[in-house]
Amino acid sequence: MAVITAITVQKNDRNRCNIELDGRFYCGLERVTVLSHRLAAGQEITPERLAAIQAESERQTAFDRALDILSYSAKTEREVRERLEKKGFLGDTIDETVRKLKGYGYLDDAAYARAYAESAGKKKGSRLIEAELKRKGVAEEEIRAALAESDESQTAAEVLRKYMRAKTPDKATLRRAFSYLLSKGFDYDTAHDALAGLADEDRDD
Repeated sequence: MAVITAITVQKNDRNRCNIELDGRFYCGLERVTVLSHRLAAGQEITPERLAAIQAESERQTAFDRALDILSYSAKTEREVRERLEKKGFLGDTIDETVRKLKGYGYLDDAAYARAYAESAGKKKGSRLIEAELKRKGVAEEEIRAALAESDESQTAAEVLRKYMRAKTPDKATLRRAFSYLLSKGFDYDTAHDALAGLADEDRDD
């Protein structure tokens, strides 16, 4: 049996406390955890019980940090995991946090992919969107489902019109426009059709 010899609030985080065991620093705990377990200086406790309390505190801290990350903008599971890893949380704690987030509906890669594809689809082609979602860790089947209803031809035409604004449609400019559409993730046929549509518009004018 050991003795808690001091509990002090951390200088850089008023929501956390330092716990001393037998006169030596043992761990940091969330203040809410200290209060909920009624820990106090002079209290006898086994290192095993304190370790279990510490694990509980770390799970709560990781969950709070994850909510803070998600409060700024939606994230994929991979992005949340990477952020928590950088903050020093261990694998088991991260796994538990991700399970909890999914259970509450705060983390949903399929929904993220749909929202991302809808937003990015106004200015990018599906190839680029697919590559970006893959980098974010979204599964291929979820990406395919998110892109299933996209209308690239209309988007490509609009992107091309904006690119060509105030430009002369000579051969060199059109070649650069074609390359620009490809760089935005539109495939060869879609880019070609957009240029053909632009030529038709010019003839009608």
